[in-house]
Amino acid sequence: MDNSAAWAPRPALVGAGWALTAAAGAALAMLATGGDRQGALLLSLVTAALAALSAHGTVVRPRLAADAGGVSVRTLGGTRRLAWSRVAVRLTDVRRFGRRVPVLELDADDARDPGRAGSEQTGDAGDAGVSDEPGLVVLGWIELGADPHDVHDELLRLRRRA
Repeated sequence: MDNSAAWAPRPALVGAGWALTAAAGAALAMLATGGDRQGALLLSLVTAALAALSAHGTVVRPRLAADAGGVSVRTLGGTRRLAWSRVAVRLTDVRRFGRRVPVLELDADDARDPGRAGSEQTGDAGDAGVSDEPGLVVLGWIELGADPHDVHDELLRLRRRA
């Protein structure tokens, strides 16, 4: 078995986002030449939103990576590295669009405060090259490109091997 894993948005989903962006851009060009200013404004906002979401899915690959040393979460601002001793990993259900969906929570606050509920503090405090800033990262299946249950199980497996 491998001692590292990475998760990112599915390439097909990101590709579909770029295709929709191109289609919305083409529709915008046709609408703008037709004289419908309000429609063009609305479609330009949709095109910009699709482009931003597609760019995010392209740039933040892999979104989550894990190895024996801890986890790395990639954002537009850079990669944040968290040692296993400083992060609590939880699987939570949240309501989205009227239904319950699983999400993966990585909480750097809980792992450092043993008095808080759900704390999973382990290991030493002297991990070099890792972030010490607190924070909560919530990832769903779109960000992970996989079922959060499977990712949670794999993270726990990697954590035990560390």
